[in-house]
Amino acid sequence: MASIELHPAQRDELQIIENLMQFYMYDFTEWLPLQIAEHGFFSIQPKTDYWRRPTTQPFLIRVDGELAGFVTVDDETHIAGAELNIGYFFIARRFRGQGVAQFVVSALLKRIPGQWQIFHIDANLPAQRFWAGLIPELTGGDFTRQQRDVDDYPCTFYRLRTPFSVT
Repeated sequence: MASIELHPAQRDELQIIENLMQFYMYDFTEWLPLQIAEHGFFSIQPKTDYWRRPTTQPFLIRVDGELAGFVTVDDETHIAGAELNIGYFFIARRFRGQGVAQFVVSALLKRIPGQWQIFHIDANLPAQRFWAGLIPELTGGDFTRQQRDVDDYPCTFYRLRTPFSVT
């Protein structure tokens, strides 16, 4: 069994997440019409203001000590009653399908109590399958699901409260 670590990113590690954001964007080109700029990278504005917000919590993910991805928690919610949101979530392809994402989500939800919003664009079928399987399992069915467009893209939103009341 691999050793999976989720640790809060320190200020000097935020550039690592900014770099990994290129791979995150690359993955999303499968579902969104994102363009690679002439210099060969996605044109991503530095997220300085995002990192400075007291409600933004960035985490790095390591598997057996190797950098494997990142996840951020913020308060950019779209549905009533939600306080927390998974803003960005990226696992490098080599580590997918090995339980890393499930571990990370479970650890995050245990670590940060509150009303959560988790959503995905519906065109992202792997995310759709992942969340549709994991949310009911983690919550024992105590969640709500709704459809809503974000930037004209159909999305599925889950709302749940942590800590879970499942025994």
